[in-house]
Amino acid sequence: MAVWVGLSGGIGSGKSSAARLFSERHGVPVIDADAIARSLTADQGAALPAIRAAFGDELFDVSGSLLRQHLRDKVFADPAARGVLESILHPLIQREIEAQQARWQDEVYGVVEIPLLAEQPQFQDLVDRVLIIDCPESLQIRRVAERSGLSHDMIRQILSAQATRAQRLALADDVIENSGPPAALAAAVAKQHAHYRQLFGG
Repeated sequence: MAVWVGLSGGIGSGKSSAARLFSERHGVPVIDADAIARSLTADQGAALPAIRAAFGDELFDVSGSLLRQHLRDKVFADPAARGVLESILHPLIQREIEAQQARWQDEVYGVVEIPLLAEQPQFQDLVDRVLIIDCPESLQIRRVAERSGLSHDMIRQILSAQATRAQRLALADDVIENSGPPAALAAAVAKQHAHYRQLFGG
């Protein structure tokens, strides 16, 4: 039976880059909670009927596609709306993660990339160990600004809606510090992979 590692970190920490390294360089199964969420809200996605019922037709275009930016703006500005959306999406995401985990049970271990692992305790029940990708907040802000063009004020608002760095680190069984260049992250992931193979008996 595979051991499942929950991989998380704040925006701009490099968690998705770390997940790709586990998958592409080391052949570790990786389940991406964000990708599951996107599929649930894509055209014909399983979450769309409940989203339409909760938020109305104004969040959909004439072809029936979800206006994602409208939805993001709504839930970012209104915590109650965010709670409604989470009540729709999270049970569906959890079921899909469990379904994908069942397909990888013969592996030594796998990774579940869950950005909101610290914020959503129910997802912690899906993993056996937690790996946090960590870096200083100033570096998070710089990375996100460079890749997205968002203002520093907007990025700080996003950060304020997430768990704090201290809260994530308190949850961690393992930490990869990602303040350096990509090669340093690749080396750290390789070291962590070797540790997990030894720890989990692979």
